[in-house]
Amino acid sequence: MNKYIIYFPKDGKPTEVANEWQVWDGERDEGGIPDLEHGLNKVLVPFHWWITHHKNADVVSKAGKGEIGVWFAAEDDILKHADLIEEGKTHWPVVAAHFPIFRDGRSFSTAALLRDRFEWQGEVRAIGDVLIDQLLQGARVGFDAFELRPDQNLEVGLKQFDLFSVVTQNSWRDQRATI
Repeated sequence: MNKYIIYFPKDGKPTEVANEWQVWDGERDEGGIPDLEHGLNKVLVPFHWWITHHKNADVVSKAGKGEIGVWFAAEDDILKHADLIEEGKTHWPVVAAHFPIFRDGRSFSTAALLRDRFEWQGEVRAIGDVLIDQLLQGARVGFDAFELRPDQNLEVGLKQFDLFSVVTQNSWRDQRATI
């Protein structure tokens, strides 16, 4: 887990902020939420885990306090679970899309679907094998937070957003192509 992430709100500037969320892989499941590490009280659980546990009392309690978000695996078919995602919009302050490897772009589609089809207004975070090279594309399709791979430099990542003054593709951020 990284101590800091890049947060880039739709109508704001990218900044480095403390990471309050632990990503849990759902392994070693004994029916409940894991003991959280490092004094954190917020956890991103795998969507496949949420599907089978979202009615458990401890999960309902933590979700009601805004302490649970979900992360989608690259292979998750979020359209298949539209009703559950619509319901989740009232519980999850953060959703994330996992990049299993930087070459796998399916999570870009997940972010775009969350913003466009589900009209997700909360935070959409990129997690996993997230490289600096993916930041501009991610910001365009709907990500507003990035937990970079540990070997990536946050300061260099922040500078990526200032590289270009011309927008050549439409964006979730209401930017329109200028040429």
